Amino acid sequence: MVRNGLSRRDFLKASAAAWGFTVVPSSVLGQMAPSERIGVGMIGVGNMGSSNLKGFMGNPGFQVVAVCDVDRFYRDPAIKAAKLTAKDGYNDFREVLDRKDVDAVCISTPDHWHAIPTIAAAKAGKDIYCEKPMTLTIAEGRAMVNACKRYGRVLQTGSMQRSDARFLQACELVRNGHIGDIKQVFVEIPGNNRDNPLDWKEEPIPDGFDYNFWLGQAPQAPYTKMRCHYTFRFILDYSGGQMTNWGAHYLDIAQWGLGMDDSGPVKVKGKGEFPKGGLFTTAVKADITYTYANGVELILHQEKGGNTKFVGTKGSVSVNRDRIVTEPQSLAEHKTGPDEIHLIRSVDHKMNFLECIKSRQNPICHAEVGHRSATLCHLGNIAMLLDRELNWDPVKEKFVNDPEADAMISRNMRAPWTL
Repeated sequence: MVRNGLSRRDFLKASAAAWGFTVVPSSVLGQMAPSERIGVGMIGVGNMGSSNLKGFMGNPGFQVVAVCDVDRFYRDPAIKAAKLTAKDGYNDFREVLDRKDVDAVCISTPDHWHAIPTIAAAKAGKDIYCEKPMTLTIAEGRAMVNACKRYGRVLQTGSMQRSDARFLQACELVRNGHIGDIKQVFVEIPGNNRDNPLDWKEEPIPDGFDYNFWLGQAPQAPYTKMRCHYTFRFILDYSGGQMTNWGAHYLDIAQWGLGMDDSGPVKVKGKGEFPKGGLFTTAVKADITYTYANGVELILHQEKGGNTKFVGTKGSVSVNRDRIVTEPQSLAEHKTGPDEIHLIRSVDHKMNFLECIKSRQNPICHAEVGHRSATLCHLGNIAMLLDRELNWDPVKEKFVNDPEADAMISRNMRAPWTL
């Protein structure tokens, strides 16, 4: 595919970005008119947000035009890195959405700040790149999907493993029946990689950090640095632990291989080990079993590693970010034939987003996909918290005759925030 003389291969070479990313030659940029570049507003530029900023800056199809973060510690360096001025830096994401030169936004905030900006961006006519897990709750996910449909917006979830050739190959082997009928899928995710602060104390809020805005919809809570930024993910008010962090990656691959991108399991049961005290509240170990309507079992274990393994009547396929292992071994060399099922191919997640902004087609990890994969994570957490088997209706997205579980599909939001 060629646009204005710039080949896909050239695009992808230019997309390999880091703070010291390869400088794109002016001759390449000159082939793309400024009016054809997609103006991006970055919402959240700490941690994964900084990586996403590098990625968008390294792709000549995008131009970062605004940066937003409630913490000046992250915002100011991002403004400088993007070669912007102070007037292009914001504390409030709504000011980014007001800009006419912002065509799309990249939302890399903590999980509890995904739904509100996404829905607001859709209403404002912006396309959205939203980090995984797409949601804090199941209800948020459905609201995000509905907003994208209603306003005709493209949303790419940051589950970039779908843009890795190993995961594509594994899922095509499964979908084309090369390991027979699938009986079980095994998913492994890591345990927590930070120690739980057992004796944490309230600390002064740093200058330049709008902590109340950071809390957003979540309950009021005393500030401590371990509550925010990377370690937010180990507190249930803001995230779902490694279940939603790594689970959003490897459960997503399970869904892809099973052909369940628009559905999910009908039963879930789980046992979790939760902290007895300290700041962190998410599970430190988890054993979850999901059962689909066709009898396939998806078994997740949280303790170490990261992997998805499909087991069928004729063999198996195991895949992670380092390798793909098949049984029989010869399957690893199989190339999907012209008459076989071909899944969406993407070799670069942000490039796929760019192409779909222009074509108005669904990207490889569109809103429904991101929502359904996140739902598996949330179902696992709900099952562990209730410590019993749950029956789930993936069509109605409700538990079956279980008001207690249904109450956990959504959460109350602290005023003034609403979906």
